[in-house]
Amino acid sequence: QVQLVESGGGLVQAGGSLRLSCAASGNIFRINAMGWYRQAPGKQRELVAVQGGGWINYADSVKGRFTISRDTAKNTGYLQMNSLKPEDTAVYYCNGKIRGTDFYEYDLWGQGTQVTVSS
Repeated sequence: QVQLVESGGGLVQAGGSLRLSCAASGNIFRINAMGWYRQAPGKQRELVAVQGGGWINYADSVKGRFTISRDTAKNTGYLQMNSLKPEDTAVYYCNGKIRGTDFYEYDLWGQGTQVTVSS
């Protein structure tokens, strides 16, 4: 079995920073991609950033402010969020596309973490 556990998030003033973490555990062969999505109240879940093997994509709304990264040794992904705005307020979810040691391709979601940016 493979699972994702998120940490980080919280309440911050506009202009502040937060870092989210997403730790994958279990029988992991390889993490093919890890991404971050967010869902604000009354809105659909949207892509924030995603990182694969040698490529990264960001939503236009976060370019230059957010940075996605990964520590392959720890099987952990990160989302560094700087210059936060009230419109960044949402529940943030990590997503991992992971090949297990059983060669099953897992498509997993973290439990979600609340990010609230006050003006």
